[in-house]
Amino acid sequence: MKGNSYYWRKLHSLLGVIPLGGFILVHLLINFQSFERGPEGFSNGVHLVNSLPLKPLLEIFGIYIPILFHGVYGLYMAYQSNLNSGQYAYGRNWAFTLQRITGVITFIFVFWHFFNTRFQVYLGTITHDDLGSTMHQIATNPTYFVLYVIGVLSAVFHFSNGLWAFMISWGITISPRAQKVSSKICMGVFVLVSLLFLLSLIAFTGEEFKGAAIGIDLAVGSI
Repeated sequence: MKGNSYYWRKLHSLLGVIPLGGFILVHLLINFQSFERGPEGFSNGVHLVNSLPLKPLLEIFGIYIPILFHGVYGLYMAYQSNLNSGQYAYGRNWAFTLQRITGVITFIFVFWHFFNTRFQVYLGTITHDDLGSTMHQIATNPTYFVLYVIGVLSAVFHFSNGLWAFMISWGITISPRAQKVSSKICMGVFVLVSLLFLLSLIAFTGEEFKGAAIGIDLAVGSI
């Protein structure tokens, strides 16, 4: 792998933005329906995604495989990295360190999230109609709420800062000025997307999401 690390890193960077970046944004739009339109809006969003043609293939080749590669290779990169933010205390070096730390947190969070949501749907433990009430359970549990906030903020930061690195790696932002501007834009993306996700999570604390789910004891995320 070391001999071809340039190409592996290029692929890792690409898959961190396309299609995974799109997956995060679609996830955001569906979850934010809970804040804008309540249980009905959230349920409609979930059913819209699950009615897409060739959905199993889209999930396998557009989500699961890219996430697995990006996550595993990202862990390898984190293991190989020197976290020297304590030695060189300047902004981008801290961002580099946080990119590695949030990558590990995000990898764990995504698997926890997947196991307790999509995997449980596959097993028949819950249905898509139960997701609003399951989300209500996690949002009203203080421990899970905090863990979910940490996971979401880590994922959004990892994506936003990774977007900045992607534009440099692929020759989109070459000059120092362009990189400085893109850094501000990407941090703006981090703040905006994080805010919308947190508003969605808060919306799930509403009693209207409690619903009538049967036999759901799992602490889970959304979709």
